[in-house]
Amino acid sequence: MGSATGSLIIAPQWIGDAVMTEPLLRRLAGRGERLAVGALPWVAPVYRLMPQVAEVIEFPFARGSLQLKARRKLAQQFKGRFDTAYVLPNSLKSALLPFLAGIPKRIGYLGEARVGLLTQRLKNPLRGERASMVPFYSALSGESDLAADRPQLQLEGALVAAALAQLDLPASGYHVFAPGAEYGPAKRWPAAHFAELALGLDLPVVLLGSEKEFTLCDEIAMAVNARKAGQCLNLAGATSLAQAFAVIAGARCMVSNDSGLMHVAAAFGIRQVAVFGSSSPLHTPPLNARAAVLWLKNDPDYLPPLDCAPCFERQCPLGHCRCLRDIAPARVLQGIHDLGAQTRVG
Repeated sequence: MGSATGSLIIAPQWIGDAVMTEPLLRRLAGRGERLAVGALPWVAPVYRLMPQVAEVIEFPFARGSLQLKARRKLAQQFKGRFDTAYVLPNSLKSALLPFLAGIPKRIGYLGEARVGLLTQRLKNPLRGERASMVPFYSALSGESDLAADRPQLQLEGALVAAALAQLDLPASGYHVFAPGAEYGPAKRWPAAHFAELALGLDLPVVLLGSEKEFTLCDEIAMAVNARKAGQCLNLAGATSLAQAFAVIAGARCMVSNDSGLMHVAAAFGIRQVAVFGSSSPLHTPPLNARAAVLWLKNDPDYLPPLDCAPCFERQCPLGHCRCLRDIAPARVLQGIHDLGAQTRVG
């Protein structure tokens, strides 16, 4: 690529997607490109856990908003700084900034009539034909042999310890539950199941989520603590994203739906059980050798078969949500125990 390889990465809007871009960034940095990532404020902390990123630029944009005037203003500051831009989202607005900044080489997937905004365009596969999101993003590097990539995030042990002390979390260990899923209820394992699972564990449980998920998490915490006082701590909306990352990194095990925090746990390599419902682990799996995935769609013993899955809907179109409801807490508990046994044997 030459000595002047300043590259601007236009980041996705979702935490899980941001995590799955890490192998791409590792490839680009490995061949000598200096990487600056432009990201929305709630995604930017993910990129601060990637040592290959030289600079994180927080974009002053609202999600889903064009804000053309603000993009023009920021583009003026970028003129002459970068020779390459990698546009990771498929939207028109995400490709505007590199175009307005006059970055010579602009790479991204075709989508939303943005042909003229990109200089190098990859064909966007149909949703049903798309592989895991990691090779989807890594393909923007122009390299091959993408299947072996696994996202990796790094957080120093001292920073983890400091965050846990600040949040007064038990030094003897804890499990983390992330019961939310911003996409919609068709991706959320029932709150009552999370509560029953927490009651079956020996260690305390910490609940993580956004402020919008506080009520959901509080329902779980109250149900658990009514029967086993002090077993469950609700931190939904009470931590920064950086603190939430530290809580996950320091956990004994994590249980979650298919969500952004699931991918964070996978990138830290901690033990985890991931519960899938309306979405598919063939598309967005937790890429972690210490992960157990529960998905009734591919369970030959589950009858009647889930012909409706994956539907990728926000709410169950059939009204029964069998794909999640019928994953028993005992099955998740067994998954946690199995992961612990594997760790002890290894």
